[in-house]
Parts: sequence; C-alpha cells; structure tokens
Amino acid sequence: MEIFDKLYDEHEKVTVRFVGFTTESTRYDFGVIYTNMFFGKPLVVCMQTGRSTLLDSNDIEDIDHLQQVFRIPNKEQATDLADFFRESIPVIPFETQYE
Repeated sequence: MEIFDKLYDEHEKVTVRFVGFTTESTRYDFGVIYTNMFFGKPLVVCMQTGRSTLLDSNDIEDIDHLQQVFRIPNKEQATDLADFFRESIPVIPFETQYE
C-alpha cells in the first residue's frame, strides 16, 4: 500500500559554485546550485548556517526577504549581500509551468 503520491523524482547533473567573500563587517560562504528545477531559480545555501533559499533577480531586490532568510542582523549587511547576488545570480525570465 502506497502512503504517498510521488510528485517528482528527477536526477540531473547540475553546476555548483562555491564562493566565499567578506564585506567590511561580515564573512559569507555560499553554495549556489544551478538547476533546471524550481523554475530555473538557483538554490543558494549559506555554508555557515545551512539556511537556503531559491533566488532570482526579483527575490534579490527584496532586502527584507534576504535579511529574514539568512538571519542577517541589519539592513546594511543585507544590502551588501544583495549587491553580491546581483552580480552573481543570472537573470532568468520566469516561466510558469502551471496554467
């Protein structure tokens, strides 16, 4: 008897970028996983805390979202992080898979 409905089970070769950098006040270490899943949004993982999120160019502009997801203590640090992501995360046009 099956107790769950499988929604997907995909195997994919992905590109992963590991990057560490510092700002005036903070060190960051991230893994950025580029995949065809999740509407093309890269999965960004903080290697220090394990916190992760899917990010696209719209998400990067939401400083409050970055601050909340990565538990950044102030807006200045979140803005620094957004500046880095703007340069690092490719702009991918959003295409919905549901109609």
